[in-house]
Amino acid sequence: MDARMTELEVKLAFAEDLLETLNRTVYRQQEQIDRMQQELRTLRQQMQQSLPTEQHSLRDEIPPHY
Repeated sequence: MDARMTELEVKLAFAEDLLETLNRTVYRQQEQIDRMQQELRTLRQQMQQSLPTEQHSLRDEIPPHY
């Protein structure tokens, strides 16, 4: 009985360690996702700001000889 109790305690210790490791991994990944989302928002803003503000119609595209 004592050996079974010790075995369960060892398994519990490994399970707790694994859970803590997984929690840290998920936390770091979420931080990375948050940073990447912010960078994506920044890039979208930069792209929209760099687009020309004047709008062209298809009539502007017609060659002059028409």
